[in-house]
Amino acid sequence: MNNKILCAFEEGFCRGEIMMLKLAYLCATAIIMISFSRTAHAQNPPQIPYQSPGVYSTYNNQTYGPHGEIQTNQGNQTSTQDPKGSGPTYSTYGHQTYGSDGSVFTTYGNTTYKNNGTISQTRGNQTYTYGPNGHTIVCSTYGTQTVCK
Repeated sequence: MNNKILCAFEEGFCRGEIMMLKLAYLCATAIIMISFSRTAHAQNPPQIPYQSPGVYSTYNNQTYGPHGEIQTNQGNQTSTQDPKGSGPTYSTYGHQTYGSDGSVFTTYGNTTYKNNGTISQTRGNQTYTYGPNGHTIVCSTYGTQTVCK
């Protein structure tokens, strides 16, 4: 009789441990899901590489380019305008940015890949953009000014 009571006690104890492990697993899963959902909703403006050499100036949510271009960021949307009129609009979802012109930018860490083969890498205050034709643009940012060569 003592063995049956002991076995019943051990089984109950093991079941209790299993239930606690399941509860701990569910809590850990919930914490991970919450952290991922917060990351997904915290959208940054699109990371669109600088297109040409010159000086770019940024004030608040607008960037002015060397040839009269204007880029305006609002939430996950970026609109562009060149001297001839409006340009493409970009929308960012997670680590991807989609342009109304069919362009797609994918960002992982400090590197952005464009669907035309352009690769852009940021190191400190410098951004290196490698074009598909082998042409490289190096941009250095100092406060509100970005100088590209």
